[in-house]
Amino acid sequence: MLDRVLGRAALKERIETLEEEKSSLEAQHEAAKERRKEAVRDRQAAEQTVNRLEDRITELEDRVERAESGTRDLQFRGKSTLRGDRLDETLSRLESVRTEPEGAVTAMVTGTVPNPLRDVLGERAALVSRAAPALVLADDQTLVSVALRPPAPPEPFVEFDSRFRIQRDWFQPRGPSALALVRSDLFAMGTYDGTHQIDFQGFESDVKGDHSKGGFSQARFERRRDQQIESHLDQVREALADARDPLYVVGESTLLPEFESEAAVTQPVDATGSPRDALDDAYDRFWQTKLYRL
Repeated sequence: MLDRVLGRAALKERIETLEEEKSSLEAQHEAAKERRKEAVRDRQAAEQTVNRLEDRITELEDRVERAESGTRDLQFRGKSTLRGDRLDETLSRLESVRTEPEGAVTAMVTGTVPNPLRDVLGERAALVSRAAPALVLADDQTLVSVALRPPAPPEPFVEFDSRFRIQRDWFQPRGPSALALVRSDLFAMGTYDGTHQIDFQGFESDVKGDHSKGGFSQARFERRRDQQIESHLDQVREALADARDPLYVVGESTLLPEFESEAAVTQPVDATGSPRDALDDAYDRFWQTKLYRL
């Protein structure tokens, strides 16, 4: 009775109602998180299927091209796209290989295939040019002969040893780093400690789309759009000024030359969605490795 007189009963009922609403919202939030995780898993599975199909298409196109040119039909023994646990397992196997002294050659090839590598691979060295830029690993008996296209490749080199030279940070994020996605209308950057994202920033800019009209209005529209893109890029440069090293920049191929001096690596990536979703997509696409079996 006293509670009701003082209005406390109503307050207690309101508290109970809010507690129920809170519990309901928390449950909805957890369900949404689980749906997002499931969506990510579905997307990754779809990407792996697409990658396998793209690899097969490329392989068949190569065969058609070589058949039409009348050249010897040298083919990769296989191609695959590696990421996550599969990449880690593959690198571990290659790291475990041991040979006689100077029986294992490791070469980072970006252009012409070095003669020492040609001596080891023979006619199959022609496949290296098709896989390049690639890190090539082969032993003197060619029991192992593969080319890997790492996301963060080293400078070209050729090295003979009793084991292959593999640095994990060529293939996987190690220690502190930053990855930025740059589009003409969007910017997103994540700061990472290994694979763990510890910071994020992103924004979208109001950049006009395509204009169907010609004449003076078309020229004026294009000038206006160019100004909007340049203003957007000024904001991007300001955001990148304090980026952690090494910095990897991905995004529209036409914009990447603007950031080559700041970035350790630049790579075209087609990532869409909100800044955060687009960055997650770009991160997955960047940190993957193409494997060619020579």
